[in-house]
Amino acid sequence: MTNIFKKFRIESLFFRSFFVLIFLVLVSIVWTSYNISSKALVKNTSHYQQQLLEELNNEISTRLTMIEQISLSTSRDNELIRLLWNSQDEFDRHQKADNVQNTMANLTYSIPIIQGIDLYMERPFRKEENSYIQFWDIEDLDNRREWSQYLDKSDFAWTSEYEIPSFTGNVPVLSFGRKILFNDTFLGVVVIHVKAEEIRSLLKGRSRGSNRIMTDSNGQEILKIGEMQEQFEMSQRANMETEKSGFIHIRGNSTVGDSLLVYSKLSDSNWTLVEMTPWDQITASSVHLAEVIVIIGVAAVLLMLMLTLYLSRQFTKPINMLVSAMSSYSIGGKNQDLPGDYQNEFGYLFAGYRKQNERIEDLYLSLQQRYEQQRKAEIEALQANINPHFLYNMLDQLNWMAIEAGHEELSRILELMGQMFRIGLSNGNSFIPIENELEHIRCYLEIQQLRWGNGLDYAIDVPIDVMELYIPKLTLQPFVENSIVHGFNTRLTGSVHIQMNRLENSLQIIIDDDGIGLQQVVENKRKRHTGGYGIRNVRERIAGYFRHIYGVELYEREEGGTRVEIFLPLLTEPPTN
Repeated sequence: MTNIFKKFRIESLFFRSFFVLIFLVLVSIVWTSYNISSKALVKNTSHYQQQLLEELNNEISTRLTMIEQISLSTSRDNELIRLLWNSQDEFDRHQKADNVQNTMANLTYSIPIIQGIDLYMERPFRKEENSYIQFWDIEDLDNRREWSQYLDKSDFAWTSEYEIPSFTGNVPVLSFGRKILFNDTFLGVVVIHVKAEEIRSLLKGRSRGSNRIMTDSNGQEILKIGEMQEQFEMSQRANMETEKSGFIHIRGNSTVGDSLLVYSKLSDSNWTLVEMTPWDQITASSVHLAEVIVIIGVAAVLLMLMLTLYLSRQFTKPINMLVSAMSSYSIGGKNQDLPGDYQNEFGYLFAGYRKQNERIEDLYLSLQQRYEQQRKAEIEALQANINPHFLYNMLDQLNWMAIEAGHEELSRILELMGQMFRIGLSNGNSFIPIENELEHIRCYLEIQQLRWGNGLDYAIDVPIDVMELYIPKLTLQPFVENSIVHGFNTRLTGSVHIQMNRLENSLQIIIDDDGIGLQQVVENKRKRHTGGYGIRNVRERIAGYFRHIYGVELYEREEGGTRVEIFLPLLTEPPTN
């Protein structure tokens, strides 16, 4: 682990350390105060909301229980049962239907909360379309009202809020349906429509802007006020106790924030009242308290940072002076003086710097002497560069002497060596055209043929469009020499084949021989402790010029001998670097 005192500047380290420390303390204070105050607010809010919901639940349950009792007494009315029993003639049915309609109408007029009553029966009587009392065919029960599916499992059920037509237009209602049974025979269904606005006003109470919802014993939404549908769907996943009232903290998501859910479930009631309050609305005062603490904390942080900055600069001032003196130091010039009144660690540091400067002056004088010696050595090296040209001229003179003496073979060898030497010099260039490289290798192979006679055979297969490309000079000669000297060792014959192929992004050079093979060559070199320098030199030059993208590969041929594959870039001109 990296030591921060070794990595960061002292001034920055002091400043950041104090800032982080004070920041963590401030955050801890703000978070603690917010948690304590918000928990107290949530507890008080949930207590008062729960008491209010219990009062509202009592009042609403009383009204809705009255409707259930009215529906029960209506379903047992003798006049209604005789009407539905269908044991009388048509005239008698009409008379009983009028009596039943009048009875239901009196209920509607006498109880303001009732909007109307529907009766589902066989062979219904047609009435006015928007009348408060309606007769419907029992076959329409499954198609006309969403609550009909609950009557399959129970003898009575409440619906959610929906609208029905009336003389004044569509009216939102809650409906309670009850089956009419006589001697275990299903006769029909009576449905009492309750005005939803009456129940909504009870649910709203004296509160303004509340989000409340009323559900039945199955958790089905009956009525709601405010905007809380998505929050209520989230609360459905919460573990609300069904036998008593309570509250739950509902976690939000990316679109809906946290909320406080307070619910009221009376033991003798089928209704559950739920109120959702945004969490940020409850904790607004806690947030305000946290903001005040933050403001005070920020002021304290600023004061502390100013003090920290002053102290850190007192520490870093002598260090900056030393760095400035080191940056402007020059040998023999006018250098910056460091103060001598520091008696602490900085004083020791300044004294050591002065002693170091004295040693640098001595070292500089020594380097000057060594530079003069090196300069003389370079002049001598430049003078030595004349020797290769002298050697080339001497080969030319020896060639003429061999011609005059009649030694044609020796003359040819000297001529070929002169050509090889000329190409090897190449005016100091590191890259030469492939045509010149092939000329160099042909000269070498011809010299070897003069030594081997007819025992050495070679072939060069290079396309014309490759001749003008550039490669590092003396790339082929070490491999061909390795084949002849080591691959054909102790043999009277040998064959070398050189081939070049222009690939998509590179130049492929293949050198094949039918010698003793790569493994045997390596073993012979190991026994004699010789060889390998030329090939290593080519590898290192290619890696130095082109890194490791290109290179050399050597491996055994299946038919015997060694294959060398060299991969180089396609250079239409020599590199500048």
